[in-house]
Amino acid sequence: MGQKNEHAVALGRLGGTARAAKTTQEQRRAWARMGGLARARRHGVAELSRWAKLGGRPKQQQAGDQS
Repeated sequence: MGQKNEHAVALGRLGGTARAAKTTQEQRRAWARMGGLARARRHGVAELSRWAKLGGRPKQQQAGDQS
């Protein structure tokens, strides 16, 4: 793959901070809610509840991992 565009990289570093500075608490709350609903649709409520009891989502094992 070729060289990365340094200007695009710099903009990417600023993106999260700039977005957070110009959004309201209500907007961030709505985005978090939408993300949670998307995860619930993808994984199911029972699986999400199990992860919550475990303290988080378990790590995915790599192919060939015997741990």
